[in-house]
Amino acid sequence: MADDIWSKDMLEFMQKMWNPLGFPLPGMVAPTVDVEEVARKLAELRSVESWLKMNLGLLQMTIKTLEMQKSALETLSGIATAKPDEEKK
Repeated sequence: MADDIWSKDMLEFMQKMWNPLGFPLPGMVAPTVDVEEVARKLAELRSVESWLKMNLGLLQMTIKTLEMQKSALETLSGIATAKPDEEKK
Protein backbone atom coordinates (compact mmCIF):
# COMPACT_ATOMS: atom_id res chain seq x y z
CA MET A 1 0.00 0.00 0.00
CA ALA A 2 2.77 2.42 0.89
CA ASP A 3 4.56 1.60 -2.36
CA ASP A 4 1.44 2.56 -4.34
CA ILE A 5 1.27 5.97 -2.66
CA TRP A 6 4.99 6.54 -3.13
CA SER A 7 4.93 5.58 -6.79
CA LYS A 8 1.91 7.85 -7.46
CA ASP A 9 3.62 10.75 -5.71
CA MET A 10 6.85 10.05 -7.58
CA LEU A 11 5.00 9.97 -10.90
CA GLU A 12 3.35 13.32 -10.13
CA PHE A 13 6.72 14.74 -9.08
CA MET A 14 8.35 13.55 -12.31
CA GLN A 15 5.53 15.02 -14.41
CA LYS A 16 5.83 18.36 -12.63
CA MET A 17 9.61 18.33 -13.06
CA TRP A 18 9.49 17.49 -16.77
CA ASN A 19 6.42 19.59 -17.53
CA PRO A 20 6.06 22.53 -15.12
CA LEU A 21 3.09 23.98 -17.01
CA GLY A 22 0.95 20.99 -16.11
CA PHE A 23 -0.05 19.88 -19.59
CA PRO A 24 -0.28 16.10 -19.86
CA LEU A 25 2.73 14.49 -21.46
CA PRO A 26 1.94 11.76 -23.96
CA GLY A 27 3.85 8.57 -23.38
CA MET A 28 4.60 9.41 -19.75
CA VAL A 29 2.09 6.91 -18.36
CA ALA A 30 1.25 4.77 -21.39
CA PRO A 31 3.64 4.37 -24.31
CA THR A 32 2.80 6.15 -27.56
CA VAL A 33 1.85 3.70 -30.32
CA ASP A 34 2.06 6.15 -33.24
CA VAL A 35 5.32 5.55 -35.12
CA GLU A 36 5.42 9.12 -36.46
CA GLU A 37 5.00 10.53 -32.95
CA VAL A 38 7.84 8.37 -31.66
CA ALA A 39 10.06 9.43 -34.58
CA ARG A 40 9.25 13.09 -33.92
CA LYS A 41 10.05 12.74 -30.20
CA LEU A 42 13.27 10.93 -31.07
CA ALA A 43 14.30 13.74 -33.41
CA GLU A 44 13.50 16.33 -30.74
CA LEU A 45 15.51 14.46 -28.14
CA ARG A 46 18.47 14.11 -30.50
CA SER A 47 18.45 17.85 -31.15
CA VAL A 48 18.35 18.51 -27.40
CA GLU A 49 21.22 16.05 -26.95
CA SER A 50 23.25 17.91 -29.59
CA TRP A 51 22.52 21.24 -27.91
CA LEU A 52 23.57 19.86 -24.54
CA LYS A 53 26.79 18.41 -25.98
CA MET A 54 27.60 21.77 -27.55
CA ASN A 55 27.01 23.54 -24.23
CA LEU A 56 29.10 20.95 -22.42
CA GLY A 57 31.96 21.61 -24.83
CA LEU A 58 31.68 25.35 -24.28
CA LEU A 59 31.59 24.85 -20.52
CA GLN A 60 34.66 22.62 -20.60
CA MET A 61 36.51 25.14 -22.75
CA THR A 62 35.58 27.95 -20.33
CA ILE A 63 36.81 25.90 -17.38
CA LYS A 64 40.13 25.17 -19.12
CA THR A 65 40.53 28.86 -20.01
CA LEU A 66 39.92 29.91 -16.40
CA GLU A 67 42.38 27.28 -15.16
CA MET A 68 45.05 28.66 -17.51
CA GLN A 69 44.23 32.23 -16.45
CA LYS A 70 44.50 31.25 -12.78
CA SER A 71 47.83 29.55 -13.40
CA ALA A 72 49.18 32.57 -15.25
CA LEU A 73 48.04 34.96 -12.51
CA GLU A 74 49.59 32.76 -9.82
CA THR A 75 52.87 32.71 -11.77
CA LEU A 76 52.85 36.49 -12.21
CA SER A 77 52.01 36.97 -8.56
CA GLY A 78 54.89 34.69 -7.58
CA ILE A 79 57.30 36.64 -9.80
CA ALA A 80 56.08 39.97 -8.39
CA THR A 81 56.58 38.86 -4.79
CA ALA A 82 59.99 37.31 -5.52
CA LYS A 83 61.51 40.42 -7.15
CA PRO A 84 61.34 42.74 -4.09
CA ASP A 85 63.08 40.06 -2.00
CA GLU A 86 65.90 39.87 -4.55
CA GLU A 87 66.29 43.68 -4.61
CA LYS A 88 66.83 43.79 -0.81
CA LYS A 89 69.91 41.54 -1.09
